[in-house]
Amino acid sequence: MSVHEDTARRTAGFHEGELAVQRRAGVEYDASRLEGMLRPPLLDGGAAKFLAQREFAVITARDPDSRLWTSPLHGPAGFLEAAGTTLAVHTAPPAGDPLHLLPADQPAGLIVIEFAIRRRFRVNGTLIVSRPDLLAISADQAYGNCPQYIHPRPLPPATERQVTEMTNGLLGQELIERSDTFFLGTTHPERGADTSHKGGTVHIDGDTLWWADQPGNNMFNSLGNLTTDPTAALLFVDFATGDSLHLSGRATIDWDAPTETGRAVRFTPTRSVLTSGGS
Repeated sequence: MSVHEDTARRTAGFHEGELAVQRRAGVEYDASRLEGMLRPPLLDGGAAKFLAQREFAVITARDPDSRLWTSPLHGPAGFLEAAGTTLAVHTAPPAGDPLHLLPADQPAGLIVIEFAIRRRFRVNGTLIVSRPDLLAISADQAYGNCPQYIHPRPLPPATERQVTEMTNGLLGQELIERSDTFFLGTTHPERGADTSHKGGTVHIDGDTLWWADQPGNNMFNSLGNLTTDPTAALLFVDFATGDSLHLSGRATIDWDAPTETGRAVRFTPTRSVLTSGGS
């Protein structure tokens, strides 16, 4: 079996965690109608055009110590260049970001989002190049997501950043409390990393966070990953200043939550990094 055939086999259809969540949520039929989105990707045509016009993305990957983080990426239109099944990102997390100098040859999940037109596009695969001015992802999956929970707003400013706080527990509560959107990074032992955009309020309960799992497209990429691996990362962004709060930790699913869907996610950070604009 060729490398391409092996990759296609591993990424074909939903994995066991996604299927388990779909069954428990009672949406197997609805989800099955979307399974074709997981076919091996080709980043051309409309996808390449959409990517080439964007100026903001978010990536999930591991730092040199193998800790999972989710981080913002900024660049002028054209900094995302798609060709075939490879996405070149003509930037990288800067100094001060937890994913600065992230190693290559690891799974990476990228979400490209444009708040003004309420569109987003996921690219999951292997980070094959990591340089201070370039990341390249060989895509295993690439598909658009619905506009639910994307509120029109300007992009956060692309400022140089410096670490202002770092701890092994939770920090940045003020930014969390005023945020109405955030990004969730998860991972699967075979499918790799994934980045998801989430809308809604995140609640602080002591040293943990929780949020309602809202109705969505029924694919359950994030919850499916958490079913197989509780490792997770969160990113909160101040859209006025560009400040970023990065949280790395573990998450679990609460199936008896007092929410619309009866589901919630509880997250316990093991490492927090707050970065702010620096000169």
